Amino acid sequence: MYGRPVKISASNQLRLSTIMEFVKEKKGLDLIGIIDAHVPAVLEEIDLAIKKKDYIELSDGGISNGSVTVLLGSEIEIYDSSSSGPIHILCFFATVERMKNFSQWYRQHVSNPELSSQRIYVDGKTLQEKVKELEGLFIPAHIFTPFKSLYGKGVKKSLTEVFEPTLIDAVELGLSSDTNMVRNIEEIKAYPFLTNSDAHSLEKIAREYNALELKEATFNEFAKALKNEAGRKIQANYGMNPHLGKYHHSVCKKCETTEIIGTVCPNCGSTNVIRGVSERIKDLSTEDSSYTERPPYIHQVPLDYIPGLGPKTLERLREHLHHDMYIIHRASFEQLKENSNERIARKILDLREGKISVQAGGGGVYGKIID
Repeated sequence: MYGRPVKISASNQLRLSTIMEFVKEKKGLDLIGIIDAHVPAVLEEIDLAIKKKDYIELSDGGISNGSVTVLLGSEIEIYDSSSSGPIHILCFFATVERMKNFSQWYRQHVSNPELSSQRIYVDGKTLQEKVKELEGLFIPAHIFTPFKSLYGKGVKKSLTEVFEPTLIDAVELGLSSDTNMVRNIEEIKAYPFLTNSDAHSLEKIAREYNALELKEATFNEFAKALKNEAGRKIQANYGMNPHLGKYHHSVCKKCETTEIIGTVCPNCGSTNVIRGVSERIKDLSTEDSSYTERPPYIHQVPLDYIPGLGPKTLERLREHLHHDMYIIHRASFEQLKENSNERIARKILDLREGKISVQAGGGGVYGKIID
């Protein structure tokens, strides 16, 4: 399993050791990505932990504490003359040494190398070439969200406006979309889809994740899974119902109308519209698009979305039922009832079976489960 990029840095005091312990015990993940490993303070923490033998650097890439493997990554914002708006990119490297080399180059092209997700002042293809020079992985992030994404603001129609297609290893779908929604976008059919939690806090980890078929949890094995090579593969994508995402439908910022098709509000005439992911995907889709077989996309609802399930009940469930992934996908009704109550147990099973009513999100507001 692979849980996306958790932001750690000296700025929020969230230590890597804390993250690794939490994802194993509370979330049930074996492989995670850290996307501010380029930050000097984070590299110093990793170096010190390796010297103290708290972590080891794996021969096939990544660092491990014996139970969880961390992929060293960087999330970067580009906004060059070729793009219409800012685009976030994920870059992952196999070794600490390669991340250090990348960090030294990166520092020459940003205004504040101490922070994550900084805007880099090089064009997209130059960034791609640097990542590939260091044998890294290049993955456009949350590609449909209205702000800071490839199709949200970055390009008008095609990724070729900004990037070299052959130097992209995968694309990250992001909230408010799923595999079925994007099945008719022709130019992304060549790439594997990733569903990763853009986690800014511990509890948001594994909101989305991927089940992977790997020999072991390492960088090289992950890279093989993206290529569907030697039996390694993405088995399934796990993510929220797209309607729960905060940019699923379009919203007029002036009058909050949601019944919008296009870029003009039919109610007040304003063009101050936050375009929904669902509308943008329709723009990019073609009806005569060929079918590409994909791993199953499994909708899940994070436990903190369940009405009435408070922190104390959540901790009791975790204490007696392993971790969140077991609770959400595998625990029996009796197990759930014994460690919460009948109403919460029934709600978790209903969510597991897709028996939910959702108020769709949009305009920066997450969707809601209607109780």
